[in-house]
Amino acid sequence: MKNIAIIGASGYTGAQITSLINAEADLSIQGLYVSENSLDKGKPLAELYPTYSHINLCLSPLTDDAKAAIIEQADAVVLATDHVVSLHLAAWFYQRGLVVFDLSGAYRFEELEQYPKWYGFTHEYPQVLADAVYGLAEWNAEKIASSKMIAVPGCYPTASLTALKPLSHLLSDVLPVINAVSGVTGAGRKAQLHTSFCEVSLMAYSVLGHRHQPEIATQLGQEVIFTPHLGNFKRGILATITVKLAEGTTSKDIEAAYQCYDNTSLVTVKQNQFPKIDDVVQTPNCLIGWKYDVETNYLVVSSAIDNLMKGAASQALQCIKIHFNQLLK
Repeated sequence: MKNIAIIGASGYTGAQITSLINAEADLSIQGLYVSENSLDKGKPLAELYPTYSHINLCLSPLTDDAKAAIIEQADAVVLATDHVVSLHLAAWFYQRGLVVFDLSGAYRFEELEQYPKWYGFTHEYPQVLADAVYGLAEWNAEKIASSKMIAVPGCYPTASLTALKPLSHLLSDVLPVINAVSGVTGAGRKAQLHTSFCEVSLMAYSVLGHRHQPEIATQLGQEVIFTPHLGNFKRGILATITVKLAEGTTSKDIEAAYQCYDNTSLVTVKQNQFPKIDDVVQTPNCLIGWKYDVETNYLVVSSAIDNLMKGAASQALQCIKIHFNQLLK
């Protein structure tokens, strides 16, 4: 039995991973935590999320005493916190021997110079960063198993990279174009005008400047054009990618490339069948559909995930299981 502390449990992702861990026979929850000044401290999780009424746990403030109890009692900590908060908490817990699963962007880039540019802070823990591994579960299982500092990928990169990484050896010099639409939960639980019911409409945002673009490019090994969109639905991501493959590429080459997922349980690939968001909401699955024009060498591939599940919480659970040798893929 592995004991897991969850910090940031009042947010959508934190509550989701609480529910997932609570359902695992080999995992237990050491405690649920929010910041000391949070208005949610002391509240039962079920008061915020009645759908989790079966979880009889309250949200505790992350005091110094609470942190000491986590060190003493927990095997790992999940951080569903803001990037700057995770930056410091991840290093603090890691340096004291706990396994850290960080759902923020604070440890996703290897290069220190990326953080001021994309996240607006200077990274203060280069040695911890050097030990961090990228938690794309189907691709980095070996490193996830051996590291105690796992940076769980962003939701858009998970959808995009799961579709594109098998094709990396088939790509041409033409940049892949990724158009992805996310549900409103991707913006978090905090009230904001642009995500209120009356304001939400299908729209592109952060055009040619979203921090997930360099995350995708870094892990793919090739620059991409990435345009995120906000959709008027609660949860899910659909990424539709147009990519020109190398001259001479055939449909059989693409089929062979995607066979890397044949022995995985959560990624399904189909030719000429395109997924919809409803196919994946509330599941840990990634569904991929593709069609190829051999005359132009253009491939269109769609990747559908739940942004709170495969894009965050259920992928973190995959990483937890991989690390503790409960799940290999």
